[in-house]
Amino acid sequence: MNPASTAPPDASPQSTSNLRIKSLESLVSPARLATILSLGEAATRTIVAGRLAVERVLAGDDPRLLAVVGPCSIHDPDAARDYAGRLLQLSQRVSDRLLVVMRVYFEKPRTTVGWKGLINDPHLDDSFDVATGLRLARELLIEIARMGLPTATEFLEPITPQYIADTIVLGAIGARTTESPTHRQMASGLSMPVGFKNSTDGSLQAAVDAMQSARAPHSFLGIDNEGGTCVVSTTGNPWGVLMLRGGRSGSNYSAEILQEARQRLEVAGLPPRMIVDCSHANSGKDHRRQSVVWRDVVEQRVAGDRSIVGLMLEGNIHPGSQPVNSNRAELQYGVSITDGCIGWDETEALLLEAHGRLGA
Repeated sequence: MNPASTAPPDASPQSTSNLRIKSLESLVSPARLATILSLGEAATRTIVAGRLAVERVLAGDDPRLLAVVGPCSIHDPDAARDYAGRLLQLSQRVSDRLLVVMRVYFEKPRTTVGWKGLINDPHLDDSFDVATGLRLARELLIEIARMGLPTATEFLEPITPQYIADTIVLGAIGARTTESPTHRQMASGLSMPVGFKNSTDGSLQAAVDAMQSARAPHSFLGIDNEGGTCVVSTTGNPWGVLMLRGGRSGSNYSAEILQEARQRLEVAGLPPRMIVDCSHANSGKDHRRQSVVWRDVVEQRVAGDRSIVGLMLEGNIHPGSQPVNSNRAELQYGVSITDGCIGWDETEALLLEAHGRLGA
């Protein structure tokens, strides 16, 4: 039977709207949340200085290697604070050769279904308390910035940046959304550098196209700081960078593929700068292989490949992953509930090792 023909014959002709909407819930405006949870001077200094430092790395004016390190996703703010404190101390030890930015991801794109991240479902129970999720996310980002540690995140929902983008030093557009016109337009108005990941099939061209698009001005529908619908007009974002994460076709961190990526960027008139993600398809989705990718790419950089400006690691306090569980008492502290991560000891060892090799 045709699904369109299942309505009863006497259905009201006015019943055409929200037929599959269960509920609509109003949220606090971005401006109101920013007033409740304001940045303050210390956090502002970290964010401004961090953005400038990342821009200098992307421009080739800062010789340091960018290291984006942290959990696949944040589900426990207390463990994230613990991790941030450890990473801050380590970042200070290696700051002459590595620019360390903490990966603080709150939104998880799903291939089919699954936990959508702290902002969408902070209680891990499908209650979708987004109001609490936004507050927890902004609060955590401000705390980490006040410590003096810059943060990176992926922007998945086009409304989310109005709530947290002022706290972020490096944004990312993920592999599933890099072809999306909505996300390219959004990136054109973001206030920080933005990385564009290659598509899940491994295609580089989609990310290159996204970088070109985001550099241009756009006008599109969005919300303003008061939460009202508006037309957003942007000036374009010149600080895009290609992020290589592998794909269904395999890994893409070899010297040959990096050379192809450089050529594609140059043909497109874009700076030949790349960040290699050591996780996802580059590690075969095996967190234990992230170190293989890390060491390989560090050696390429040591050998003189300055187009490699950064690396990404998915790391947590303890290695591996565990299933999502709404009973937090049953969750192991500091272990990912999404992709498997390397543990803190290995993270520290890899950053110190890279520091030593970059000084060779």
